[in-house]
Amino acid sequence: MEKILNKLLNYSWYSTIVIVAITVAFIMLMKENTKMETNLDKYMPHDHPAFIYSDLAEEWFNIQDGIIIAIENKNGVFNAETLDTLKQLTKRFQKFEEIEKNDVTSLYTADNIVGTEDGMDVKNFFKRVPKSAEKLQKLKENVENNEMIFGRLVSTDGTVTVIIAEIKDDVFTQEFYEEILKVAKASETDEIKIHVAGRPIVEGTMALLGPADMKRMVPIVLLVIFLVLFITLRSFKGTLITLGVVFFSTIWAFGLMAAVDIPIYAVSTMIPVMLIAIGVADGIHLYSHLHTFVDHNPEASKREAVKDMLKHMWKPVVMTSVTTAVGFISLLTSQVYPVKYFGVFTAFGVMMAMVFSLVFLPAGIMIFGLPKAKKINKEDDKEGHSHSKLANNFAAWTVKHKNVSIIGTALIIVLSVIGMQGMWINSSFLDKFENDSEIVQTDKFINEHFGGTSSLNLILDAKGKKDTFKEPEVLRLVDKMQKDVDGQLQVVGNTFSLADYINRMNKVMNADNEAFNTIPDNKNMIAQYLLLYEMSGNPENLNKVVDYDYEKLNITFQLKSDNSKAINSALDVIHTYEEDFKKMGITLNYAGSGYKGLVFTDLILEGQIMSLILSLIIIVVLLSFMFKNIKIGLIGSVPIIITALISFGIMGFLGIPLSTTTALLSSIAIGIGIDYAVHFLEQYRHNASNTNDKLVAAQKTMAHSGKAIIYNAIVVIAGFLVLLFSVFPPNRELGALVSLNMFTSLAGTLTIMLVLLYMSNVYFKKRG
Repeated sequence: MEKILNKLLNYSWYSTIVIVAITVAFIMLMKENTKMETNLDKYMPHDHPAFIYSDLAEEWFNIQDGIIIAIENKNGVFNAETLDTLKQLTKRFQKFEEIEKNDVTSLYTADNIVGTEDGMDVKNFFKRVPKSAEKLQKLKENVENNEMIFGRLVSTDGTVTVIIAEIKDDVFTQEFYEEILKVAKASETDEIKIHVAGRPIVEGTMALLGPADMKRMVPIVLLVIFLVLFITLRSFKGTLITLGVVFFSTIWAFGLMAAVDIPIYAVSTMIPVMLIAIGVADGIHLYSHLHTFVDHNPEASKREAVKDMLKHMWKPVVMTSVTTAVGFISLLTSQVYPVKYFGVFTAFGVMMAMVFSLVFLPAGIMIFGLPKAKKINKEDDKEGHSHSKLANNFAAWTVKHKNVSIIGTALIIVLSVIGMQGMWINSSFLDKFENDSEIVQTDKFINEHFGGTSSLNLILDAKGKKDTFKEPEVLRLVDKMQKDVDGQLQVVGNTFSLADYINRMNKVMNADNEAFNTIPDNKNMIAQYLLLYEMSGNPENLNKVVDYDYEKLNITFQLKSDNSKAINSALDVIHTYEEDFKKMGITLNYAGSGYKGLVFTDLILEGQIMSLILSLIIIVVLLSFMFKNIKIGLIGSVPIIITALISFGIMGFLGIPLSTTTALLSSIAIGIGIDYAVHFLEQYRHNASNTNDKLVAAQKTMAHSGKAIIYNAIVVIAGFLVLLFSVFPPNRELGALVSLNMFTSLAGTLTIMLVLLYMSNVYFKKRG
């Protein structure tokens, strides 16, 4: 060991030069290859059966997420100025390379199915913008009499009309997003307001705000941690050296992401905050030991002090880094890409912080010198106790009143389990934004006037039986289900399918008699209607609701919310029709971004449970192996188990949902919280080997590691509390919860874990 330490000190300066050189290379690579992932579909595993089927259905029916441009005129949209704005914007969006011309729908491009003396015709509502009052009134009547348009493309109060532009896959870029907003806003006047919404806009806004939020947060985190470190370490040089460690580890984590071509997801923007808050832990413990050594040995040289620091602290530093990395690596069990990559690269950053702490930090001490020694009272230290009276008294009180810790812990566990019953999962991406933000308010505005900005696609499959969806009884059941879902649920704004086409055609073929706004009894008549439409209208429109052989049907449900509660409420009603369709040989399947978001939430929960169980098992095994005692492994895991339970219990009581962000909570709590237990256990083992008195061992451990753990917790809590200034509400929730977790891990380590160590008599049994 002596030789290794000497070599480490001899080559620390050269190692630092190599670290700096690689860091510069990573920075250059990040400038060239770093990219933000804006497509939320890329967050999901495409080899999952639900996503495979959804992708197929999206190809069959050309299901694509649309940009919604709402044109508002409080005086009404049926005037020349508003209609001309609608026409010009429609044509402008049709010219975008990222948008197919036929995938832009508005009142200007929509089909108006009407009855004629010769049968049925399909016309445009207008080609030239009507100028006269008579023509404008006629257009208004045509729209209001067409239930396929009224309430879907024009609001029922007549003050808003929309353009829906569906975009191609994998074409959404930051430039495209900015151009959309530019074109839309350029058409605004004193009378006309333009609102832009839709899933692609949510993606674009997240891509814009994510990096901006990271740039704003990192300096604040650095400032806060600098101040807290300076207060705890009592050294300006030590503070800078410790921050250098986290700077290098953060650059290396993002540099590796760029090197292996992994994009930055929204959740990835928290990695710097995470590594800054975590990375300082090793420095705090190393400097804490160094201060203690220097205080007791003021005449020691730099080399002696650094060698003693490394000799006593390398093992707990390595152990805590490994256990922290395990907490994050356990996120690999998740099938959600952002969560998986977050775990991998944060774990890599943690391990690099360990390496830099053991190389860069000793080099810094050798160059800049030791901290000043603090005078201690020899009387307080004569029996081998540390000079912290507060720590001694606290340890003595805790073991004397051990029932307080045991009963208190039991009550907390019971309350946490009760609170966990209220937990729920949220798939909403809109809920990541402030309620008063422009994107949320725009979405709310469009939802108030139309069916909804989110959608769920139900795919009915007759399993190869052609012309099934020309059968009257099948279409009636489809129509009944649509009306039932629409009528029962306020969150469902509109539904649309082939049944709507048939109802409309039957009505116009019977002199616009409302009594005929139903599915006809005759299959041949349905077939004739469809043939007439294909001859006079745009047959491609039917391709979005039914396949060529009429054996697959697409029903679209428009929802006024994109969270999992809204989608599940629609599914609950739809599932009541499953048996009726099954009797007709029809199966129910789902597609579209709404359903994929729901599956996404299930994967989050599944990954959360798996990572929690796996990380706990691995950590118990690791602790047992490190300390060569299974009892120590179990005792060391108690604080983090309690912390996880408290965290989920509070989430349940406060109604905070699991999301892609808060799903990281248990791994963060375990990864960071276990550090406290490892340092405490290692110091307790060391002290127990030098005394036969359990109380003395506890007091020394509390004074040495207990103090460092408290400093560590203060720094980490301060770092994560900075997330309260994030523009994303889930990030703020995570910051508050992680800060709480750090406090509960600290409290659990210094109370219930100490009590269990004391009661177990571990390390003292062999000595009677």
